[in-house]
Amino acid sequence: MIAIIQYNAGNIKSVENAILNLGYKCIVTDDAKLINSADKVILPGVGEASSAMKYLKEKKIDSLIKELKQPVLGICLGQQLMCKSSEEGNVACLGIFNSIVKKFPKRNITPHLGWNNMYDLKDVLFKGIKESDDFYFVHNYYCDLSLETIAVCNYIIPFSAAMKKNNFFGVQFHPEKSSKIGKTFLTNFLKL
Repeated sequence: MIAIIQYNAGNIKSVENAILNLGYKCIVTDDAKLINSADKVILPGVGEASSAMKYLKEKKIDSLIKELKQPVLGICLGQQLMCKSSEEGNVACLGIFNSIVKKFPKRNITPHLGWNNMYDLKDVLFKGIKESDDFYFVHNYYCDLSLETIAVCNYIIPFSAAMKKNNFFGVQFHPEKSSKIGKTFLTNFLKL
């Protein structure tokens, strides 16, 4: 069973549909026992960091997430919440990744919206994926580069498109919105 953590963030339904379409059973929950007993855990999300962290703390899921031993995937805001802190709401986050979430420098166009590719792909999650393959991104904030970066994307500046530490994985892109290549990525995660 795949647990998708419910924490009042958007985009959870599309992640649930993507998992179901790949033939896996999943549940959307904020119940600590269900999350802890799941085979895999996904922390998805489109939303705002400080309100998301407030919900996780209120439900005491923040400390649970850090203790999980099964593979955990943070998507978009989910990856950002796994970092040390975020400039979005100036909030302390989960501290799994040694990275700070920052706002993109002001340019003519923000946010990073649309299709982009990545380079320096360094993990089995990218099996069957090439650096020329495009994924779908939508975000105003980014995770800076760190030793845990396993894929880099360029938008104004280079940033962590994917990160890994032990059983924790994070991606800034939306695999559930990235067509066939997104399915390949999610399948790689679900087969870990």
